[in-house]
Amino acid sequence: MPNAAPSRRALLGAALAVPPVAARGAQAAWPERPVRLIVPYSAGGVADTVARFLQPKIGEFLGQPLIVENRTGASGLIAATQVAQSPPDGHTLLQEGATFVTLPLTRRDMPLDYAAAFAPIAQATIVPYLLNVRADFPARTLEEFVAQAKAHPGAITYGTPGIAHIGHFMGELLQIMAGIRLEHVPYRGGADVARDLAGGRIDACIISLNSIRPVVQAGKARILACTTAERHPGAPEVPAIAETFPGYDLTSWIGMFAPAGTPRAAIERFGAALRFALEDPGTRQRLVANGEVPVRSSPEHFIAHLARFREVAARVVAASPALRPA
Repeated sequence: MPNAAPSRRALLGAALAVPPVAARGAQAAWPERPVRLIVPYSAGGVADTVARFLQPKIGEFLGQPLIVENRTGASGLIAATQVAQSPPDGHTLLQEGATFVTLPLTRRDMPLDYAAAFAPIAQATIVPYLLNVRADFPARTLEEFVAQAKAHPGAITYGTPGIAHIGHFMGELLQIMAGIRLEHVPYRGGADVARDLAGGRIDACIISLNSIRPVVQAGKARILACTTAERHPGAPEVPAIAETFPGYDLTSWIGMFAPAGTPRAAIERFGAALRFALEDPGTRQRLVANGEVPVRSSPEHFIAHLARFREVAARVVAASPALRPA
């Protein structure tokens, strides 16, 4: 598969090219009450952590609290449905990642048309992922992991935060390029995956650095490789999968969405609040330390990003029988 994703340097350059947040000026009419941000994944995972890092500064900018709520299940569909059915007044928003694009590509029976149900607000971060194994797994390198998988086809289990989650796509792409067969085990979030890896209930996983770090630090897991074309800035000692399988490059991201029909003024104001939070040195430092690459964007920038990502994800679906909708 061609390397469709831009390099980290290019992404950072594009992010820095976006104009800084303008002065806030007088308090706008929106929001009139606290804003609810619905997160489709479990507490402690990468999506939840990003939301809670951004929460204080977004609330400060808006002049109203930002309330983060976790609504897990159905690979994000439960949370998305809740937000889509909320009044389009900007007071209930969705934070989602790559599953916003990947889930509709893998299900024919989608009860919700994401493209029609939501208005993109802005991208917040880029999230590189890592391939990890339990501490006693008999492989210390990606090459050894592949050898184990070839010796025991279909016997090695790997967890991700859900069916059609970007981690699932990453695992399918690895199997295609390495010529191996693994058993996918879906969870409700990265924290749940890490917990079961630490407990020895699965052999491997593909999740974020933020989710796996506590387990690695406790000596209950090892990181084998990074899913991006370049090494992870938070773990530069870990090789990229592309170093063994040239052309392998998939990454995740996090962005904000509003129900379709939400007033443009509310979308623009929340986008400004997000940029304000991302420009805060303390918030930015916490995000980077947890493996995120902050991105300042607009609705137009985010819409273009979604279109590019959809093209890449569609190529993975076309190459993977396990991901094709039945």
